[in-house]
Amino acid sequence: MRRFVLIAIPYLWLLALFLVPFFIVLKISLSDAAIARPPYIPQFDWAEGIWAFVRELDFENFIFLTEDALYWKAYLSSVKIALISTALTLLVGYPIAYGMARAPEEWRPTLMMLVILPFWTSFLIRVYAWMGILSNEGYLNQFLMWTGIISEPLIILNTPAAVYIGIVYTYLPFMILPIYAALDRLDGSLIEAAEDLGCSRAQAFWLVTIPLSRPGIIAGCFLVMIPVIGEFVIPSLLGGSGTLMIGKVLWEEFFSNRDWPVASAVAVVLLLILVIPIVLFQRNQQKQAEAEQ
Repeated sequence: MRRFVLIAIPYLWLLALFLVPFFIVLKISLSDAAIARPPYIPQFDWAEGIWAFVRELDFENFIFLTEDALYWKAYLSSVKIALISTALTLLVGYPIAYGMARAPEEWRPTLMMLVILPFWTSFLIRVYAWMGILSNEGYLNQFLMWTGIISEPLIILNTPAAVYIGIVYTYLPFMILPIYAALDRLDGSLIEAAEDLGCSRAQAFWLVTIPLSRPGIIAGCFLVMIPVIGEFVIPSLLGGSGTLMIGKVLWEEFFSNRDWPVASAVAVVLLLILVIPIVLFQRNQQKQAEAEQ
């Protein structure tokens, strides 16, 4: 009974907070838009039965997504921004995690606290702070002009560069922590053995450290890429109207156009796109667990 309860709790949590909302959104995505409250006409009626609902299915909202170039361009742009942001976050986060893992034991809790310190501040406040830093009259341009590096302010805000800066800064801890956990468990004698067998320090790093830290790298990449694909706040505040991401399109369909069926179809497709890397990640974790056994 104890084992059944332990297994049932996460499944009930998944059912209540994922499956039920997903089926509600899926049901709305199969409805028709209407000027009403709520702004859609449900296709499913308990009185008519499920077979009447199946016969009337036309998937018109999903077909509309394939016909309008705005949506598939938004999906492609979101995936592109997510992949580039994940790569940049990995380039910045891996050296930090490596330095933390190689730091003296008494310094590691302090370094860990510094990594998670930004979470003590509201996410929205941190994004607004970057707006003040990257604006034409912001602290970054003032500093660069004071040092003489530039003679006129750089246009950074409302550009893709500002979006990448905001994403890398925001999601950097999600990359550092799993990599640090993998490097912290790394047996230092393996590095010494590789060097004794003739490897240089750089060769030992690429042949031993990188492969053994791969689970942390994969976990960090998924923890960054999955939420970035649906990101809305950062591209809206730092990227301006020129940055096309599916999160912004989803918000506009829900609140500006009030087309809930199309917005729900966008959300369903977005969720399916996110499920693919999640399944790949779970399979990788299962293979790692089987290899360790």
